[in-house]
Amino acid sequence: MPKFDYYIFRFFVIWYIIGVFLLSFDLVPPWLEWANVVFLITSGFLAMIYFYRSGSKVYGLIAIAIVFFLSIAIESFGVHTGLFFGEYTYESDFGPKLIGVPVTIGFAWVMVIGTSHVLAAPLAKAVPRLKGLSYALYGALVATSLDLIIDPVAYDVKQYWVWDEGGLYYDIPFSNFYGWFILSFVLHLLIYGLYHRSDGWINRRSEYWSARMRLLYGMMALMFIIVALVNQLWLAPALSAATAMCYYFVYYILKKRTSAHDKS
Repeated sequence: MPKFDYYIFRFFVIWYIIGVFLLSFDLVPPWLEWANVVFLITSGFLAMIYFYRSGSKVYGLIAIAIVFFLSIAIESFGVHTGLFFGEYTYESDFGPKLIGVPVTIGFAWVMVIGTSHVLAAPLAKAVPRLKGLSYALYGALVATSLDLIIDPVAYDVKQYWVWDEGGLYYDIPFSNFYGWFILSFVLHLLIYGLYHRSDGWINRRSEYWSARMRLLYGMMALMFIIVALVNQLWLAPALSAATAMCYYFVYYILKKRTSAHDKS
């Protein structure tokens, strides 16, 4: 394992701990707002390393490019038309933009798809048929569940972006969540087509980064849960904690079942 991999993950963990403390108690000064950009880029970069290390480097780069550029393209479509995630505008500076969307959003989507892919991947081996569809639907559910805690904090607490229309869940339009689900579903289908063959996944080379992706999903959920609880949001943290625990439980059950089947 290259030393760079250990150092970049350790850097993220340190940045993460500092960020949780500063965000929870609203201690981020205006001159330090760039720290949010570094955090999002680093989290996405970790998922990029996962895709690059876990199988063919060429396939890894293709997966990164698909998730990064397609997510930015769909986000741009949503920003300019309001037809995908609802009509919204960014209130905070998330760094340079590409076709009207901060490039940090592309990094964030790579993180979301990388982590949800790892948690959903065992399902493709557990189901007898329609493996790709089952995996993509479940992966989209895992990814969208993360947004149940991200958006209430980003919108209701931090106001990183605002919607022009409301909704029942923390005044967030429902279109935002089905937009997340549809985009996640499409991206997972593409990942399945790229990495899955008749005998299983071909991107299982790096257990180190696979484990880090499982951990990263929980770390991201936990950070937003803590910030939400400090700011007295109760429903979102409860939903996020419950869904995350379910996904980890399902993951380990499926891994145990498929491992036992391989040994029989």
